[in-house]
Amino acid sequence: MSTKVAVCVTGATGFIASWLVFHTASPVSFSAADPQAEIIDPAVKGTLNVLKSCAKSPSVKRVIVTSSTASIFYTGKPVNKDSVADETWFSDPEHCKDLKIWYQLSKTLAEIAAWDFAKENGVDMVTIHPGLVIGPFLQPSLSFSVEVILNLVNGNKSSPLSHFSVVDVRDVAEAHIKAFETPSASGRYCLVESSVPLSQVLGILHKLYPTLPLSDKCGEVDIMNLPGFGVSKEKAEGLGIKFIPLEESLKDTVECLKEKEFLLF
Repeated sequence: MSTKVAVCVTGATGFIASWLVFHTASPVSFSAADPQAEIIDPAVKGTLNVLKSCAKSPSVKRVIVTSSTASIFYTGKPVNKDSVADETWFSDPEHCKDLKIWYQLSKTLAEIAAWDFAKENGVDMVTIHPGLVIGPFLQPSLSFSVEVILNLVNGNKSSPLSHFSVVDVRDVAEAHIKAFETPSASGRYCLVESSVPLSQVLGILHKLYPTLPLSDKCGEVDIMNLPGFGVSKEKAEGLGIKFIPLEESLKDTVECLKEKEFLLF
């Protein structure tokens, strides 16, 4: 039996006649003149618009919502390098507001609203929570995640991140499919292959591309306001995800940047 798929890439309203809906869109921005109007409202209202449409269609069997580790990591509770985040963690909206991290707030509020709606309306929903998504990309433009790697390879002396919680885009895609194909799939799924400091990412890139003008160390700005800690793979591996190693993901990211002529070497 074939699977019918509707991929929702906007906050569109209307009747969706399908068996499966992926809701993947949300503004990815870390600053705005009006965070409520530019980042938060589109994330929350867009997600609810999709779920409302799904609730009207009895043929929709499950909704897969692409969330983020942004709605997991920012609990406001003390953590250290020995802490391990998992699906039970939930970012605190008030903590996000205090830090003025609007993207993280938008993903958190959107997920809270989604779960409330799903439970009240009997929508079978699963949420996927990737970290920084790297690997070979299809689009002609650069995502925030891939641009971070490009800047490192170009030898920039500053980085927006001091710690990387990373996953390959191919694993993210597979997780979405498995979340639909596995009847027992439920709840939230963290997707992070490696959680490592910037220095380790630079070390791998140095090893792979020793002739590139990589910095020995980048300035650690870290717009994510996130200390380094581990992330559990247990639930994702239970779904059948066999994570692509960080070194392979970094290499494939750089090779894709070369292929699309963002890098000339």
